[in-house]
Amino acid sequence: VQLQASGGGLVQAGGSLRLSCTASERPFSFYGMGWFRQAPGKEREFVAAISWNFNNKDYADSVRGRFTIARDTAKNTGYLQMDGLKPEDTAVYTCAARRRIGPLTIGIGYDYWGQGTQVTVSS
Repeated sequence: VQLQASGGGLVQAGGSLRLSCTASERPFSFYGMGWFRQAPGKEREFVAAISWNFNNKDYADSVRGRFTIARDTAKNTGYLQMDGLKPEDTAVYTCAARRRIGPLTIGIGYDYWGQGTQVTVSS
């Protein structure tokens, strides 16, 4: 299974970006998809996650109200809409997929990881 992430880039503070993550497995049989990020010198942190069948969503406190996670089941693709971006959002963003039912906020439970996409927010 491959996860293809895209949509990163350079944006000014207050701007928006939309990340996409497309799974090669069809149909997508995973329990959920999540986004994580890692800034230079920092540990990887949870950003947002969505349960694929039930469309339940969860967000880190630092992004709640600014970021929106969604999925298109027909396209096997998850999205992370990022609005109101701040310089502290600068990081490499990675999508991941988890097969089994369980907490989607914890990275260790994920089975597959995509390549990262760089998001840089200038002040």
